[in-house]
Amino acid sequence: MRDTKQEVLRFWFEESQPQQWFQVNESYDREIRERFLTTYEMAADDLCRPWAKDAEGSLALCLVLDQFPRNIFRDSPMAFATDHKALLVAKEALHKGFDQIMPPVRRRFLYLPFEHSEDIQDQVRSVKLFGSMKKEDPVGYEYAVRHKEIIERFGRFPHRNEVLGRTSTPEELKYLEQPGAGF
Repeated sequence: MRDTKQEVLRFWFEESQPQQWFQVNESYDREIRERFLTTYEMAADDLCRPWAKDAEGSLALCLVLDQFPRNIFRDSPMAFATDHKALLVAKEALHKGFDQIMPPVRRRFLYLPFEHSEDIQDQVRSVKLFGSMKKEDPVGYEYAVRHKEIIERFGRFPHRNEVLGRTSTPEELKYLEQPGAGF
């Protein structure tokens, strides 16, 4: 396989700039799609599951299953199709203590699958996890709290409704009209 876990990590943490990670940028999306679509497809089919045996592999797999689809399939239901798989990888990585041997900038991407979950228990855990590195990553902690508040309020992320074909409630529509609603 051409795209190894090391290529994923090198691309994300060395070739990319942190400001690219969470911005809408078609050229960045295209680069991820061109370089890593095959890796994503293989990971989605569980063919990269052996990566999860170590910390770096778990991190790379979380990136491929959680972050990359948001770029590869932006504004499509496929952007969220492997969130559950990323969450399972993250839970297993935390169980093995892999997060504790990573610097905060990398640890964040093991914690994001919890933040992206529409399950309140995962959101509670997300806030706790990001809280553990609040000093090093205060913005990450603030986003975790905001995600949890939205799940507490709506039970789901309203900004995903349209792309997922879900009908928004009047309260969700009112929320979505506010500046900065969604992520």
